[in-house]
Amino acid sequence: MKQFLKSCTALTLSLAFTTQVLAQEALKEIGKGEGELSIVAWPGYIERGDTDKAYDWVTGFEKETGCKVSVKTAATSDEMVALMNEGDFDLVTASGDASLRLVAGKRVQPINTDLIKSWKTLDERMQNAPWHTAKGVHYGVPYVWGPNVLMYNTEAFKDKAPTSWNVVFEEMKLPDGKSNKGRIQAYDGPIHIADAANYLMFHKPELGIKSPYELNEDQYKAALGILRVQRTLAGRYWHDAMIQVDDFKNEGVVASGSWPFQVNLLKAEKKPIASVVPEEGATGWADTTMLHVDSKHPNCAYMWMEHSLSPKVQGDVSAWFGANPSVGAACKGNELLTDEGCGTNGYNDFDKVKFWRTPVSKCETQSECVPYHRWVSDYIGVIGGR
Repeated sequence: MKQFLKSCTALTLSLAFTTQVLAQEALKEIGKGEGELSIVAWPGYIERGDTDKAYDWVTGFEKETGCKVSVKTAATSDEMVALMNEGDFDLVTASGDASLRLVAGKRVQPINTDLIKSWKTLDERMQNAPWHTAKGVHYGVPYVWGPNVLMYNTEAFKDKAPTSWNVVFEEMKLPDGKSNKGRIQAYDGPIHIADAANYLMFHKPELGIKSPYELNEDQYKAALGILRVQRTLAGRYWHDAMIQVDDFKNEGVVASGSWPFQVNLLKAEKKPIASVVPEEGATGWADTTMLHVDSKHPNCAYMWMEHSLSPKVQGDVSAWFGANPSVGAACKGNELLTDEGCGTNGYNDFDKVKFWRTPVSKCETQSECVPYHRWVSDYIGVIGGR
């Protein structure tokens, strides 16, 4: 028995050594790069200084690695999934309502964390997060995260922040004396059903909703009812961040669910805009950089994933988008984010955010839930007035 145990120990050490050597050889190979890298990303996630020269985490990477970066922006998770299904991209910055769909559809590949030196610097809350980990296997590198905020016009609300999402779900007179009808917007994506469910969790606890992404038939119908009322109020359903910015500036829109990115852009232009996470809490996004199963430039992709975890990049992205870094070291010493930036962006509110997830029929909080394909078809119906 002792001899057997010695043999097992020797075999384990040998395998560990072999794995380490292979990882080192792979790192040497990755250092060569292929000269190109294509990324599907949310707006504002991959900046090269075109909008503001201070925000550029692409140019230096290209000079250092020789990997020329091209970016295709996507406005919704469904668009990201469609683009990755088409192929011809190396990486995607996928939110939780897309990431596991990409895993299930075998459009992304597992990553070797041994090839990413900065993996150990990740916030422990993110390292094994369920939106990029399946059966203990990692399918991506955490990027940044944050809440979906209620953006509002401070003049319309008389500098008094709204305390509830009801301003976008129920018809009412706003503090400026005018109705909210025709002056609010809603997100043009099926995942917005979760925002209505989150609202109901707070105001109708008798429905028994435990997760806004896990709804039985009755809970689901109640959420759709909220959204059908919203349909009579919404002047537009937005999915393009820049169009929403223009609508708040020029089209009289005064309240909407939004991302901190739009809030920051409008504030930078000195517009009367602010944001809040109301009493009901908020849904949110924790995004993962994932590698396409048929990536043509995997070496450049691995170099980008390592680059994306540097405290400098994490801090700069968080400052630009109004997000929170997945690397805690980014919260201190970043000139753009400042030492107060993480606190301002809600870094300590991680447990309060209900992160986007893909709804599935076999759910955790109850026996059976309405799956995502129903969300897609029914939300199209809501937008169409049905």
